[in-house]
Amino acid sequence: MSYIGKEPQVGAYNMLDALTASATASYSLTLDSVAFVPESANHLLVSLNGSIQKAGSSYTVSGSTLTFSSTLASSDSIDFVLALGNVLDIGTPSDATVTNAKTNFVSTSSSAGLQIKGDGTTDGTLQLNCSQNSHGVKIASPAHSAGQSYTLTLPTGNVTADTFLKVASVSGSGTTATGQLSFGTVSGGLVPITTQAFGSGTELVLNNVFSSTYVNYMMIITQLNGASDCSLNYRFNVGGTVDSSSNYRYTLAGTQNGGSGTSNYSNGTTDEGRLFYDMDADSEAGSNGVFYIHSPYASYQRKSIHGDTVMQKGTASNTVHYTVATDYHNSSVKNFTGINLFTSGATNFRAGSVSGGYSRVAIYGVVNS
Repeated sequence: MSYIGKEPQVGAYNMLDALTASATASYSLTLDSVAFVPESANHLLVSLNGSIQKAGSSYTVSGSTLTFSSTLASSDSIDFVLALGNVLDIGTPSDATVTNAKTNFVSTSSSAGLQIKGDGTTDGTLQLNCSQNSHGVKIASPAHSAGQSYTLTLPTGNVTADTFLKVASVSGSGTTATGQLSFGTVSGGLVPITTQAFGSGTELVLNNVFSSTYVNYMMIITQLNGASDCSLNYRFNVGGTVDSSSNYRYTLAGTQNGGSGTSNYSNGTTDEGRLFYDMDADSEAGSNGVFYIHSPYASYQRKSIHGDTVMQKGTASNTVHYTVATDYHNSSVKNFTGINLFTSGATNFRAGSVSGGYSRVAIYGVVNS
């Protein structure tokens, strides 16, 4: 076959120019006094003091520089350096022409079977495409500055639902440690259920927030107030159908740092429970509260809520704290799935924002409660 330009030399064995040992580890490779760059250290056969050296451990190659693993002496003899020839660049294979049988990468104790390299600027990244190759997800290496070379070994156990990956054990230490992954379960904590903003209406309906997944729940209300002074009440619902029966009771015990001291409010059997009392309509006077909701869905006749609220009373900067206890009791079991929050006297809420963090409510499931 004819070539335009230089014909590739495949399997060309070249004895490189002689090297004289001295008190250094690095030597310049030349062929006929011209710098010679081998494909890799594996493409050289190097003899030192009558012994063939092992590529990669006894010597390495960078460009046209041969570097021994230790400094030589003038008494050493570099017998010869034989270049075993260059490989032929066959170009880029066409799509789908490299079959599975040709991609069986073999790992050893010292090297990975597959290595995704960076380009000097971007970290090595593995992309897994969808079936249509229109998009894909990526796994990227830590940045070069992190200096990490750790290994993560996948779990040995079966995959199970509602678990997460965790590092179960570590061998070695530092940047080269090996972590054994396993499937873990959450033993406690809070799981977000929903976060919603109060609109400008008089009621916020939270459907499908309670289920058999959790027994107890936490509810956090942030920076809430009304268009005029009002209280915040609640009723449970089942599938959106509110329970307005006269089975609610509540009591609130309050203290404040100014004004008239303490205030206590309670009500016997009524058709609504109360969470906040007398929220100030001043735009700067937000009301905040944390509540625990016990067994709303579980098959018990009594459902209860207790918590604490803090609010500011107008421009006088009076801080008011209430301890809240309220419950629902029915002779028959109710499996409530939601809760309705509404103002007293049909007063509108001041509209809030989830992203802004004001006039909103968040509900969490309490794990293993």
